This record gives sequence, C-alpha cells and structure tokens, in this order.
Amino acid sequence: MPKTWFITGASSGLGLEMTQQLLAQGHTVVATVRQPGSLTRVRQTYGERLDIVALDLVQPKSIRSAVEGAFKRHGRIDVVVSNAGYGLFGAAEELTDEEIDRQIATNLTGSIHLIRAALPLLRKQGEGRIVQVSSEGGQIAYPGFSLYHATKWGIEGFVESVAHEVAPFGVDFIIAEPGPTGTNFGANLVRAEPMGAYEDTPAGAVRRAIGDGSFEIKGDAARTAAAILSAAESATPPLRLALGSTAYSSISQALSARLSAIEAQREVANSADRQDL
Repeated sequence: MPKTWFITGASSGLGLEMTQQLLAQGHTVVATVRQPGSLTRVRQTYGERLDIVALDLVQPKSIRSAVEGAFKRHGRIDVVVSNAGYGLFGAAEELTDEEIDRQIATNLTGSIHLIRAALPLLRKQGEGRIVQVSSEGGQIAYPGFSLYHATKWGIEGFVESVAHEVAPFGVDFIIAEPGPTGTNFGANLVRAEPMGAYEDTPAGAVRRAIGDGSFEIKGDAARTAAAILSAAESATPPLRLALGSTAYSSISQALSARLSAIEAQREVANSADRQDL
C-alpha cells in the first residue's frame, strides 16, 4: 500500500537513494533539501508524488514549519526519515569553534528538533515511524572523527529514550547504523586544518587513508537504502539496524570489549550499590 514519507537530506547519498526507490515503488515523498533545484530531474519523472521542501537543519524555526506543512498538505505522514547530516574530520584540538558548533547544530540538534516537530503530529494520527540514520559511528569511534561521533552517539541516546516515551502512542523508531558506504560522504567531508603534531598519530593515519583512498568502503548505497526501507516497512523492526559487514563486525567487537570490561569490574560495580545496614 502506498505511503507518504518525509526524508531530510534527500538530494544526495542515502537520502537520494531512498527517495528514488520509494518513488519507483509508487510512494509519495516529501523531500527536504538545502538547494530547491537539486531534485528537478526527479520531479520531472515523478510529478506531484515528489514534494520538494527547502530546509536547513541549522535553522530550528523552519523545521517545525516544514514538518507541519507536510502533514497539512498530505493529510498524514507514515514514516519520517531523519537522514540529513555530514562528516567533520580532524583531531579534537584541530577543530575550530565554528566547525564544532555547526556539526552539532546539524547532526544532533537539528535531528532532535525534527523528531520533536514530528512527534505531536504522529501521536495525533495514532501511529507512525521515525527512522534516524546514524552510523556504525554511533556505537564505535575512529580517531579524527570525535565531533561526528559525539553527534551520532548523542542522537542514538536521545532516540532510545524517546522511543520508550512514545511507544504507548503507536509511534516507534529505527536507528540505522551503516558502515562506510559508497556515497558522497567523503566528498562532503569537512576537514579541519591539520596540525603537524598529529601527523604520526592514529588521527594522522586515518587522514592519510582518507586522502589516498585506502580507507576501506564496502557498503553499497543502493543496497543499504533498500535495507533501511525494508526494515521501515516491516511490522516489528529492530530498534538498531547495523548495515554492512564492516558495521556488524566493528559494532560486535566494540560491544564484546565493553562487556568484557564490565565483567572484569563486576566486584567494583557491585560495591557501588547502596548497602542498608
């Protein structure tokens, strides 16, 4: 049955893949972009089933207007996909205040405002689903991506909490966690001015790997987008959805390491419990 989807960051990468696949399947998509002309050719193919909305997540006041307008025009939105975002690379010491603020405003605060804008409308219609596109970087961390990871770890914590809050209203969430995927993420990567002190550190090694193309990217954008959409169409999707062999392996290893560390500290952890005398 055709549905109406709301997707942010729809002009490129996974957002564009999801938009095109959904339209090809007969769905309607409200696609938000920063540059309104970026989806003109897609609109020519699919007509009014593609509703293009200009939106920049660093402008919170416009987010609620965009969401409310979409619900008003289409009557209902079945799935909201919070996808817009970008990567910021650089050792924490290399980043400027402005780079930090914009990364947080886009990836974290913007996603939070989007979800908060959608919740009362989904709650009012009695059902709905929100897909938050995160990353394996919401569970693990690479050197040089500290602020990117801060936003992804942050939005995952926010979503997990809110999922408990709104479950009684028929609203649920999926956190999609793709590994390195063949999109334009690298081309759009904002890179801090490097400091010589970090040249021979792990951050420097990652910088070189990104620069010379040796940073391994296994994920296929079309297949990743299809997997996200398939999960979003399922009756009982998982809260977290690791996508790609790299993501599965790296997240599994990280979780196992944490569990081992916790088990090693069992006695210390238990000693922190209150003892009533």
